[in-house]
Amino acid sequence: MKIVIAGGTGQVGAILRRALDAAGHEVVVLTRRPARTGDVRWDGRNPGPWVEEVDGSDVVINLAGRSVSCRYTEENLREMMNSRVDSARVVGEAITAARRPPRVWLQMSTATIYAHRYDTPHDERTGVIGGQESGVPGYWAFSVDIARRWEQAQQDAATPHTRKVALRSAMVMSPDRGGVFDVLLWLARLGLGGPVAGGAQYVSWIHDRDFVRAVELLIDREEITGAVNLAAPGPLPQRAFMRTLRSAWGMPVGLPATKWMAELGAFALRTDTELLLKSRRVVPGRLLESGFVFDYAHWQHAAPDLVRRVRRR
Repeated sequence: MKIVIAGGTGQVGAILRRALDAAGHEVVVLTRRPARTGDVRWDGRNPGPWVEEVDGSDVVINLAGRSVSCRYTEENLREMMNSRVDSARVVGEAITAARRPPRVWLQMSTATIYAHRYDTPHDERTGVIGGQESGVPGYWAFSVDIARRWEQAQQDAATPHTRKVALRSAMVMSPDRGGVFDVLLWLARLGLGGPVAGGAQYVSWIHDRDFVRAVELLIDREEITGAVNLAAPGPLPQRAFMRTLRSAWGMPVGLPATKWMAELGAFALRTDTELLLKSRRVVPGRLLESGFVFDYAHWQHAAPDLVRRVRRR
């Protein structure tokens, strides 16, 4: 197949590109800074010569969007919103105008769309969309609004011959440098990977190999449309998540951090405490209903595999 990956130079794009290349597909990456054979320039906002790659392709996967690992300033939040909504809009326009449109458009979204909660997990049918929770910082609602408008831009696109799937992805865990697992493991190795603000908030995650396998399933299964949670079926509290990671590395100590300590740490790392403190208890209802079997359903098995791969790199 010819597969076009828009915004494919980040961590998730690199994971997919490696796997799809290895499977023998023709992979074209749309990026602002072409650096490799197969890369095509685009700005994520306007049509251009890149639309010719979409016309006649089999699959389009749009991952474009400013990284959420940043300070949530007004400017950064605006760029996070615009980069996601604009890229989804312009991809939709390219598909609409194509003489031979792709048969499926996978649009990145996020598990952050769901409400902050500790009790019942969110699946696609019964999950509660966030933005109205009490007792959480008001600006957290902006992240939910970004996710809603991101998905809405895909839904609004007139693509009658192209199936549309929104990937409500949890954190993708891989051994790649600079990814979220790399940062968490770095904290654990320093003995800083203890409970944050008590550690009761849930962490939803997915192993990189299961992420790729889920994407491949969604490409193949013509009956699946709409939002799909890409998350392992075993979310767990942050304190247990980090304890398992420390154990996999062999670090016996994990110093706890209060909320204000987390705020200082997030400031030093130029990121935001929402990524640490929001409870994301998300489960993959539709994937499981489709018969998908996770290779790494539980963190107790995923963490040691990822650590082994880090040690080999």
